[in-house]
Amino acid sequence: MRLRSFCTFALALGAVLPAASQPAPAGKPAAPARAEVLVLGVYHMANPGRDVFNMQADDVLAPRRQAEIEQLTAVLAKFRPTKIAVEGEAGDDRIPKRYADYLAGKHDLTRNEIEQIGFRLAKALGHETVYPVDVEGDFPFQRLVNYAKGTGRAKELDAILGDMGGMVKAQDAYLASHTVLETLLYMNSDEKVAEGVGLYYRQGTIGEPGDWPGADLVSDWFRRNMRIYSNVVQLASSPAERVLVVFGAGHLGWLQQDFAANPNLRLRKLAELVEATAPR
Repeated sequence: MRLRSFCTFALALGAVLPAASQPAPAGKPAAPARAEVLVLGVYHMANPGRDVFNMQADDVLAPRRQAEIEQLTAVLAKFRPTKIAVEGEAGDDRIPKRYADYLAGKHDLTRNEIEQIGFRLAKALGHETVYPVDVEGDFPFQRLVNYAKGTGRAKELDAILGDMGGMVKAQDAYLASHTVLETLLYMNSDEKVAEGVGLYYRQGTIGEPGDWPGADLVSDWFRRNMRIYSNVVQLASSPAERVLVVFGAGHLGWLQQDFAANPNLRLRKLAELVEATAPR
């Protein structure tokens, strides 16, 4: 009995000792380098009323706001972008021309966030140009309105639009008592991004089999953002690229989803840069 127990122990020990004497398996190979994309959702600082997420911005040229934008660009510089993409029509050379004039001292920054953030940061980083990547689209919103009125769902649509207005008013109030950086952190938070995307998806439910005005409207918006995404991906031509995308906040959640789903890219967020620079 004892001999059998000893043999069993010896066999078990023999199985363990060789394994213990072998070197530990090498760690997993390092993940391949990936181009990085940071989408910065902004309010339209010149307040042109371009989308439903637009705020009633105060004067960004006021000394207080100018100092705050300098603070913002200092944070964004931590991302070390190699290229800066902005909300201008792809292929239109007017924005790159204005940037060239700005570098040459022939153009003063306007209130537009393309210039206040994009131009200012690009110059600080020594970039030769900026990259317009926007794509215009056709959004048949009136078709949705007409359908909602004709099918007794006008109150449902009004509630969605009311929630959109409430979100913008909340952003207005936040900006009034916070810095530009703080406001953009608020607007770019995961909670607010999800809220904004959700407002679109709620519109997508208004329709019926054979007539989908809400779904078609949201699909058109999705297509526009996919085309913008494609334009940005062309800029991320190597794993060493770090592309900053400065766009109206209505695009933010959609573009983030697009870039996050691409395994060859790494999505970055504004909050990461602030956390990296916060005092320990």
